[in-house]
Amino acid sequence: MDNLRFIRETMERAGAFTAIPGRATALIGVSALGAAALAAAQPGFTRWLGVWLAEAALALGLGVWALRRKAASAGVPLSSGPGRRFALAFAPPLFAGGLLTWALAAGGLHAAIPGTWLLLYGTGVVAAGAFSVRIVPLLGVACIALGAAGLLGPAGWGNALLAAGFGALHLGFGLLVARHYGG
Repeated sequence: MDNLRFIRETMERAGAFTAIPGRATALIGVSALGAAALAAAQPGFTRWLGVWLAEAALALGLGVWALRRKAASAGVPLSSGPGRRFALAFAPPLFAGGLLTWALAAGGLHAAIPGTWLLLYGTGVVAAGAFSVRIVPLLGVACIALGAAGLLGPAGWGNALLAAGFGALHLGFGLLVARHYGG
């Protein structure tokens, strides 16, 4: 029995997290493109930020719901070794992004927020993607590149880069995941 437990635990640790919901990721991309259009029309930073924070909450809720649904249909508990490691690698950069958003907004460094979001989200995706299918870290690398452009480029690029990263990239990668790895 000890040998069987050891084998099961070893296989669980070595497995990839394949419950990434492709169609939901594409839908998150579509909602982010809508949020980018809505945010661009806002008269000030506070309302712009409100649109993007609402989009983040929507995307997180949709992502968690779809992740749970896909994992359940595959018979893979989210608390499994790969699923747990995926979450533990993804969550800290998002938490750091939340804290930095508050600090940058409070300090009046509004132009740094889009690049910071994309860099930290990309970092989380790359780190978590080490426990997932091979295409996932590529999304993270692309977001990191957009984040660097957001921090190094003109301040006016921020909303367009968020549209590209959270919108277009998620739409494209989501469709690829759905096609090659299921729903």
